[in-house]
Amino acid sequence: MAGNRAAYRYAKALMSLAEEQNQLKEIDSDIRLISNTFKDSKELRNFLKSPLIKSEVKRSGLKAVFEQVKPTTIHLFEVLIANKRISLLPDVAQAFITLVDKANNVITAEVTTATELTAEMEEKVLAKVKELTGSKASLIKKTDKNLLGGFLLRIGDLQYDASIAGKLKDLKNTFKQNAYN
Repeated sequence: MAGNRAAYRYAKALMSLAEEQNQLKEIDSDIRLISNTFKDSKELRNFLKSPLIKSEVKRSGLKAVFEQVKPTTIHLFEVLIANKRISLLPDVAQAFITLVDKANNVITAEVTTATELTAEMEEKVLAKVKELTGSKASLIKKTDKNLLGGFLLRIGDLQYDASIAGKLKDLKNTFKQNAYN
């Protein structure tokens, strides 16, 4: 819990600095790259969390992995290392993305499909999110073979079930309610 609050404070400070320097778009791009890299690499997450690896090694490792990011983003690494909070970097990145999306009125929607989502289907899902909420959305894509087809969309507390498994379940419930003996 305390780590999440700290991550939020660092993210808020980074957003403030990025706005002040008119680099919000560039820093947002850097932070999304960092977030995606940490999501895809368990080794990198373990590297940051390891108490056996010295701060200097972590600093040089992060600079090597993220050599294309802006100096402001590198400065975030330096601040987190100096405060012995570098293990919070993935949480800071996620908190920053949430803050930027909130400022831009972009919501996060989670879509689960039976197969990989095509670009055409992604556009349709984004249109459905806009229809349901009136806001733009960024998608978190997941796959679940049990859906058989269609998709399941979650936006905060709202859930929209357009899956074949959901339709079959509804049909089964309808037959149960209208059972004639």
